[in-house]
Amino acid sequence: MTMPGATQPEIICYNELVKLGLVEGVDFFFQSALFGGRFDRGGLVVDFFFSNPPGLAIAVQGEYFHYRLRGGSRMTDLAAEAELAMDGTTLIFIDEDDLLTQAEWVVREALAFRDHSKLKRGE
Repeated sequence: MTMPGATQPEIICYNELVKLGLVEGVDFFFQSALFGGRFDRGGLVVDFFFSNPPGLAIAVQGEYFHYRLRGGSRMTDLAAEAELAMDGTTLIFIDEDDLLTQAEWVVREALAFRDHSKLKRGE
């Protein structure tokens, strides 16, 4: 599958999901627009939105954009997490460095609703 605009960590996450037997369009959706997507105020796009397991979304966190820039991106991530929680969905963040070094483990943990990201650790 071609994934225009996808980052290397997003592709790694996608490939791990497929290796674990999940099927795009059935178990999960890549770059899923929710609440109007980027075009509506309050809308967002999550990297991975799941129907299996239900109530789960994953956001891949690039080191530079999500951590080094601080400020705006971090606040946007936390706002997205809160918005999804109000809709009954848990947003799990997966850090780029974890995908590059321990992809299978961190994806399995995310599928079990366990978040090991720097954002969750307060870093």
